[in-house]
Amino acid sequence: MVNERNLPAFKAYDIRGKVPDELNEDMAYDIGRSYVAEIRPAGAIVVGRDIRETSPDFSKAVIRGINDSGIDTVDIGMCGTEMVYFASSLEGMGGGVMVTASHNPREYNGIKLVREGARPISADTGLLDIERRVRTGDIPVHSFSRGTNTVRDVMDEYVERILTFIDRKDLKPLKVVANPGNGCAGPAMDALMRFLPFRVERIFFEPDGTFPNGIPNPLLIENRSVTAEAVRKTGADMGVAWDGDFDRCFLFDETGMYIEGYYLVGFLAKRILGKNPGGMIVHDPRLTWNTIDIVRENGGETVLSKSGHSFIKETMRATGAVYGGEMSAHHYFREFSCADSGMIPWLLVAQELSLTGAALSTLVAGRIRLYPCSGEINREVADPDRIINALKRNYTGKATSLSEIDGVSMEFGDRWRFNIRKSNTEPVVRLNVESRGDRELMKAKTAEILSLIDRS
Repeated sequence: MVNERNLPAFKAYDIRGKVPDELNEDMAYDIGRSYVAEIRPAGAIVVGRDIRETSPDFSKAVIRGINDSGIDTVDIGMCGTEMVYFASSLEGMGGGVMVTASHNPREYNGIKLVREGARPISADTGLLDIERRVRTGDIPVHSFSRGTNTVRDVMDEYVERILTFIDRKDLKPLKVVANPGNGCAGPAMDALMRFLPFRVERIFFEPDGTFPNGIPNPLLIENRSVTAEAVRKTGADMGVAWDGDFDRCFLFDETGMYIEGYYLVGFLAKRILGKNPGGMIVHDPRLTWNTIDIVRENGGETVLSKSGHSFIKETMRATGAVYGGEMSAHHYFREFSCADSGMIPWLLVAQELSLTGAALSTLVAGRIRLYPCSGEINREVADPDRIINALKRNYTGKATSLSEIDGVSMEFGDRWRFNIRKSNTEPVVRLNVESRGDRELMKAKTAEILSLIDRS
């Protein structure tokens, strides 16, 4: 796995680092060459980029590295990560590269890599081999036959694909607040809206790599108020916000309340099972009870996977699952190459609002009452492993079940449970607590665990 001996920009699932110390154009060029050396693509490589100021030059460097290795590239320009996933699944494509640091600060950039069919490349499936080549210079000499680069606009094809996930005839002219946070989602939203009846209140729509309104990361509580206030002010039916490369979307109900991604997993699972009876649903171990109960009630089967897009995608492909969801707002669809999308989820929610005529708050309130949760709480600690082991020792005698799939998950009968895991990239532990219908118990146990963490 990734450790201190690896180049610091190489993480468990992708490449991200400060520019230029941890990631620069020379490295991007070498990454392009090393990527070709490892995956040996059978077709052209799709290359896309986000709106960061350094992304155009990074993209050019990656393209040059791939072309110098004898492989053709298809440059789709500024786009969302899911557009690279989409394009890499098209006929004749051999893989994809997305230049993005998603929701990281302005001084960062990064690279996401996939094989043909949008199959992910992580530390377990080739990323460490690419890192070793970049670090040691073990890269084959330039090809005698240089590849060529072609510019291609895939927006219309992408929009056509996204629209297949909904029945447009069912849609009502809902009012939707849309906040891309000056990231990449604005142009895709505009392209989609040509075919949809929604009235859109646009916030921070212009792509701008200087991030004049802050880093687009709606997981941060301080970044939610603008969308929430706009929903209340305009009387919108729902609000949607995205991270920088829009592979995640975050929803707000008609009151401006932020909806935890956990509840959206169950919401989408139920709707997708309606069209895929008996289907398998993949979920992560951080928060589980609501998802498991909804899937069982609707005739489906749940499959537990480690958190992280590469694990979820691999599990979906292995089981034939129709949908996978993480509480972190990543949602994966079998008919979208098992890839995550930030556009499909909110469109499915909007379709349900149109069909039922119900308020979004009404559609999720019952599940929130049945399974109150803490949301993910991050604590910076000196030694994450020591903290996790201390909690494990403290609760082992009281727990009715224990799982070590992705950190430690412990259940205490049918009353409450928690999961604690460490970050792959920083000295942080991430805590999630939930209960069955007892918000006060959930709050008390959350406070109890946090107190133990702080004292350890």
